[in-house]
Amino acid sequence: MALRGEQGIERPLMQLITLFQVSMILQSFLAFRSAASFTAHGRFGKGIPLTRHHQIRHLNRFLFDPEEVLVDDNATKKYVTLSKDDYRTIHASKILGLHNGDTLRAGVVGCSDLNGTGSGGYLTDHAVVEWIPEGKVKKAEPLGNGNPPGSLRIELSDLSPCPDSQVPTVALLLALPRPLQLGRMLPMIAQMGVSHLILSQAKKVPKDYFGSHLFRKPHLLRERLIEGLCQAGDVRLPNITIVKNLKHFLAEDIDEMFPLTDYARVIAHPQRKEDDEIRRMRNVEFPTSTTTTPRILMAVGPEGGWEEPEELDRFQELGFQQITMGNRVLRSDCAVVSLLALAHDACSND
Repeated sequence: MALRGEQGIERPLMQLITLFQVSMILQSFLAFRSAASFTAHGRFGKGIPLTRHHQIRHLNRFLFDPEEVLVDDNATKKYVTLSKDDYRTIHASKILGLHNGDTLRAGVVGCSDLNGTGSGGYLTDHAVVEWIPEGKVKKAEPLGNGNPPGSLRIELSDLSPCPDSQVPTVALLLALPRPLQLGRMLPMIAQMGVSHLILSQAKKVPKDYFGSHLFRKPHLLRERLIEGLCQAGDVRLPNITIVKNLKHFLAEDIDEMFPLTDYARVIAHPQRKEDDEIRRMRNVEFPTSTTTTPRILMAVGPEGGWEEPEELDRFQELGFQQITMGNRVLRSDCAVVSLLALAHDACSND
């Protein structure tokens, strides 16, 4: 009798424990599904559920090439039509869950010359979404699984030129990094914002780096830069210059492209000794004759640093002010992002 009594108590107790565990799992799952979104409704339409946000990078602005922009028959409206399998269409459907009439931030990519003029791109915060169902799909809205119902038409309402205030004030001369590292750095450089990106040879740069797939297929380099612009919400692509002979570039081209009357020239190099008196970015001296916004041309060397003394001396002869972030030797990606942030701050505080 005692044994049967113990078994009779044990079975319902185990069932109760099992039901409690299942209940807790369901509650956790439902709580996660209903978590707050990263993106506000007013900015991009419907918010992005946390359960799906990590699967794809977020587009803070949908960007289009000028060739993608069409004009309607009345020549009054500009729009873009994206195919069903375009990554922007999938993002609008799966991640943003946009419906007809919702708005998003969009832009037409452009680039500026060194003086901030030219085709600087166009912006709108009120682009209107319209789904065009295809095949057997009848409803003009994202499907139950999040897939797009068909192609996507985006009307570029209130499109306006990118304001001059958004023109980057920093140009970057970068000793060419390893190809894979360069691929990772390009979106970060575009996010931080540069008017001109010069990818250069240096003593410590192997020649085969210039055989990178990014140079054989320039559209891949452009895609990396646009990825960074989408994140930053900008539309200005930097001007790109490939320099395979640094000595010739410094002798023949630099004064025309970056005159000392308009630019503070800066070269970054690790501090070798604690007692070396090397200035910081905040102490950079800008040209006194210029009436324009302060600008910086910044030269960043390979991970092993610029060749001493030959390359350093040549830069300094051309008016480059040597600056440092200390005696730590940083990887190129870490150094570039940090230096760009400091350079932008120096330009804005001058």
